[in-house]
This record gives sequence, C-alpha cells and structure tokens, in this order.
Amino acid sequence: MSDWKNLQELLIKFRDERDWAQFHNPKDLALALSIEAAELNELYLWKDAETADIEKVKEELADVISYSLLIADKYGFDISEIVADKIKKNEIKYPVSKAKGSSKKYREL
Repeated sequence: MSDWKNLQELLIKFRDERDWAQFHNPKDLALALSIEAAELNELYLWKDAETADIEKVKEELADVISYSLLIADKYGFDISEIVADKIKKNEIKYPVSKAKGSSKKYREL
C-alpha cells in the first residue's frame, strides 16, 4: 500500500469519526482546497520567502495536501497514477530542448 493511500485512510478515519463525510462533496472539498492554498499564499504576502513562518507553512501545506487527497478519494483516483500521467503530458508540452532554463508557458516556447 502506498504512503498516499495510508494518508487517505487516516484522513477518512478522522473524517468519519466526526461524521463529516456529509459535508465532503467534491465542490466543497475543491473550495476548501482553494481557501487553504490562499492561506498558504498569505504567509508569503508582502515579505521575502525566507521570512515566512515555516511552521505555519507546514500546517497550510498539510491542509492543501489533505484536501487534495480527499478529492482524489471521492473520485477513486490513484494519486501516483494521476501525477505520473500529468508529468507525461507536461513532458510533451515542455520538451527539454525548448523548456530547459525557461519560465515561458508552453505556448511561448
């Protein structure tokens, strides 16, 4: 069993012990994910990245990952598979010969 699956199971156990599954539809999970990502961004707002509170960064990043895992569970996605598939798509969009060292969007390469 993968580490991702283990984490999903821990999250689901935590959720189910509190009877929160009723609130965890894909739309609300996606909104929660977006809100947590914004809270992560807020830690860097108006300051140098090096001055962000690293403990708060860990907490917000954990929230982002947690909601991502719960969304994946809702749809029965295999996390390792969907990430690997996305990397393959990006390899086509961003070939090393054109993208190496560049921050340009694939349409601009």
